[in-house]
Amino acid sequence: MPVGTQGTVKGVTPRDLANELQAKIILANTYHLFLRPGHLLVEQLGGLHRFMDWPNAILTDSGGFQVFSLSKLRKVTEEGVLFRSHLNGDAHMFTPGSTVDVQLALGSDVMMVLDECLEYPVSHEAARKSMERTIRWAEAAFAHYRGCMNERASGGALFPIVQGSMFPDLRRECATRLLPLEADGYAIGGLSVGEPRALSLQMTAECARLLPHHRPRYVMGVGMPEELIQYVAQGIDMMDCVMPSRNARNGCLFTRRGKLVIKQAQYRDDASPVDEQCACYACRRFSRAYLRHLFLAGEMLFSTLATLHNLQRYLDIMREIRASIFEGTFPALLRSAAADQAE
Repeated sequence: MPVGTQGTVKGVTPRDLANELQAKIILANTYHLFLRPGHLLVEQLGGLHRFMDWPNAILTDSGGFQVFSLSKLRKVTEEGVLFRSHLNGDAHMFTPGSTVDVQLALGSDVMMVLDECLEYPVSHEAARKSMERTIRWAEAAFAHYRGCMNERASGGALFPIVQGSMFPDLRRECATRLLPLEADGYAIGGLSVGEPRALSLQMTAECARLLPHHRPRYVMGVGMPEELIQYVAQGIDMMDCVMPSRNARNGCLFTRRGKLVIKQAQYRDDASPVDEQCACYACRRFSRAYLRHLFLAGEMLFSTLATLHNLQRYLDIMREIRASIFEGTFPALLRSAAADQAE
């Protein structure tokens, strides 16, 4: 899922996302939209789909990750999280129920429960305490959500989030204890917080094998292009990450042959596209030399073209993986990817 934190994927129009890249679902951020422009205003103007002119699905996270990154501006209680806005210092409270209300107002297709996301590393004791709170919050969120759905004609799906830091026993326990919620899908959070990447995959595997195979399993905030197939091999269906768009703006482009850092002098007069096998607009029409010029000149067009390319690369990887699953060739594709990484 391309990440559109504030109701936009930076540098790319919704038209290009839907038509050029054929993205079927994007992610937006509850915390940021709650603070600005405000969920009630978005609801008044027809919901997030209409507000940002997006025709396909939208997933919103609960804002928990953003709130817990405000280490000096928030206080965790059993009721929820009291925090101060990073914009103006105003105090706000997120509870399991209020974050559901915000996401219902936004009109999300897939919503996340409020969870507690810890930094890495933490003690087993701290991780257990946080995991227990996350489970209680998930239960409270689902009770509130189902009460709301009894009074509404429609609403998005709600996913609980498996936590437990980097402790396999806590991950397994959390996943098992969330199963009685009988959710439409399940998320795995608390990864990409500074731990080694091999540990991220290990924790994913511990969770995914216990979650229902017939419902979507979503890993939040991963990963590098070469890692996507490894997560799918664990049974993961959905992923998001700011990496393709953020790296693009910083001049790092992902290709079938690895990373390409466009500012390097070797591309000053390079007439070839970023990736000759890529069908994105940037690769069809422009040279590496031109993109390097745009980047060094600080032109906004660079961010647009680079983001289009990186998102195309990520979505192409997922399309290739889906095709291999349908064709029964996924094991061969996985072996090939492993061999490429070993070289």
